[in-house]
Amino acid sequence: MGRPVLHAQDASTIGVNGKWHFVLETPGGEREVDADFTVDNDGNVTGKWGPADVAGTYKEGKLALAFQFTSDEAGTTADMKLTGKIDETAALVGDWEFSEYNGTFKAMHPQAAEPAPASTPASAPASTPPPNSSDSKPN
Repeated sequence: MGRPVLHAQDASTIGVNGKWHFVLETPGGEREVDADFTVDNDGNVTGKWGPADVAGTYKEGKLALAFQFTSDEAGTTADMKLTGKIDETAALVGDWEFSEYNGTFKAMHPQAAEPAPASTPASAPASTPPPNSSDSKPN
């Protein structure tokens, strides 16, 4: 019975230090951003969100960021706000707000988000010929 609580505590003590790959759910579809955070002993968070400088806190397992961000897509500069926590899978999950937009996000450390590439060419059958579309009519 104490095991699930211990597991949740283990996930939250990992902290938010390091590189993260964020996927933001937006009204226009998913948006991806890479970030890199450093948390000092007082819980102050600094780092990068894409090209923007990050400011915020990570205390008692809760992330709270608020920083200026320029969206080329939206054509605006405004406060980007993120609140979240690390879940039982070690993902960083929460909510974001930017200008009049908002939604949810999920972030993973890049090595967990990007599995090692499969060896696709070697796994394809060597005896399968390519389609013969060029044989039917000369150019």
